[in-house]
Amino acid sequence: MRRISRLTRVAVGVASLALAATACGGTSSEGGGGGKSSAKGDLGLAIAYDIGGKGDQSFNDAAYAGLQKAEKEFGYKTADIEPTDGETDADKEQRLSTLARQGYNPVIGVGFAYGPAMTAVAEKYPDTTFGIVDYVVEGKNVASLVFAEEQASYLAGVAAAKATETGVVGFIGGVDIPLIHKFRAGFEQGVKATDSKVKVIPQFLTQTAEEGGFSSPDKGKAAAEGQIEKKADVVYQAAGLSGQGVIEAAAKAKVWAIGVDSDQYQQEALAGYKDFILTSATKEVGGSVYALAKSVKDGKALTGTQVFDLKVEGVGLSDSNPKMAEIKGLTDAVAKAKEGIIDGSITVKSE
Repeated sequence: MRRISRLTRVAVGVASLALAATACGGTSSEGGGGGKSSAKGDLGLAIAYDIGGKGDQSFNDAAYAGLQKAEKEFGYKTADIEPTDGETDADKEQRLSTLARQGYNPVIGVGFAYGPAMTAVAEKYPDTTFGIVDYVVEGKNVASLVFAEEQASYLAGVAAAKATETGVVGFIGGVDIPLIHKFRAGFEQGVKATDSKVKVIPQFLTQTAEEGGFSSPDKGKAAAEGQIEKKADVVYQAAGLSGQGVIEAAAKAKVWAIGVDSDQYQQEALAGYKDFILTSATKEVGGSVYALAKSVKDGKALTGTQVFDLKVEGVGLSDSNPKMAEIKGLTDAVAKAKEGIIDGSITVKSE
C-alpha cells in the first residue's frame, strides 16, 4: 500500500526554509541483489532536469535553488544534469543509473517524465534514495514529491478576477496532460468563485511534451498574443520555459501576466518584464529537493508520497509586486481564499 506523508512545514523561499518532516518508511537496505554505488557516502545530492533545463526561470531553476542550498549547508559534492532533445526513457534510465553508480545520494528526477526510468532504476540501486518531482513512483527507496498545484492556481484565479478590467482572462498550459489540468482547474475555479461573469480562455500549447510545449517561448508568445487579441488582460501560464514567451507578450501589450512555480517577478532574466508580472503561483520544488537531501544527510531518508500543499506552504501565491496592493480588494480576497482552503471550507478541484 502506498503511504502518504504530509510535510509539517515548508517555508516560502528555500533560503529561509525550516522543515520538520516525518519519514514514511526508512532508508533502503544496503547490499541487495541490485547495483551498488561505487562511492557510497562520498557524494551528495544529484538532480536530473526536466524539459527546458536550467535557466527556465521556473520549474527547473527552483529545483536548482534547493540543490544550491544543500550544497552550501552540507559542504558536499553535487551534480545537476541537463536533458537532451528527443531523449527516450532509456536515456533517462541511463542518466539516473550513472548518478547512482557514481555514489550520489539522493538522486532526484525533476519532472513526471522520469517516472518509467525511476521505477526501473530504483530497484537496481536499493542502497540509494531516489526522489521524483510531480509523479508517484512505488518503491521502498523512492520519495515522490508532489504538490497541490490546483490550490496555488485557485489563488491565482482570485487575483486574476480582481485584476481584470475587460472581464476576460487567459490560461496557457504547456502540454495537455493531467498535471497541467490541475493548474487549469484551480485557476478557473478561483476566477469563477470570485466573479462568475469573468470569461476564462483556456489553451494548451501541445498535446505532448515532445512537441515543445514546455520548451518553446515562441509558442507561448504566439498563444498569449492570440488571447490578448480576444481581450484577455490577465494571462496565467503553466508552461515551463514556454512561459517566458507568454510573459514577454503580456509586457509588450501592457497587460498582466501571472507566473508559475518560481516567483517570476524576482527572476533576473525576466527583469525587463517584471512590471507586468502581477504575481506567481509558486510551488516549493526547491524546498522539496532540499528536504529530501536533508533527510538522507540525517540518516532518516524520506520515502513514499510527500505532499506539499497550501497548509504547509508547499504552494502559494507570491506578493513581490507592490502593484498587487494597489488593486482594490485583491489582497483581501486572496487572503480570504487562502484561509478557506486551509480550513477546508473551500475544496479545490484538480480536474
